[in-house]
Amino acid sequence: MAETMGWLIDKICIAELKLYHIQEQIDRPDLAPELRDLCRKRLGVMKTQRDDLIVEFNGLKKDWSAGRWIPKVYRQFKMYNDPRFKIPARPNA
Repeated sequence: MAETMGWLIDKICIAELKLYHIQEQIDRPDLAPELRDLCRKRLGVMKTQRDDLIVEFNGLKKDWSAGRWIPKVYRQFKMYNDPRFKIPARPNA
């Protein structure tokens, strides 16, 4: 299972972009036949992967709606903009 619903949405979006661009290659009139065949094979695999992500997302959404799953909230603890964590400059020795 995925970490979060957001992670799944991100992966689905990336998969959709890849599908769009592989289809662009398939539609090119100047593409060599062997490359077109390779792209078609890859397109099938990529669609399966995208569909698997969608199934996982829908299952997670269903579990969340039914109260069987509660998403974890990951807090961000950043120190770089907090002046309390700034290390004082050392005098040159």
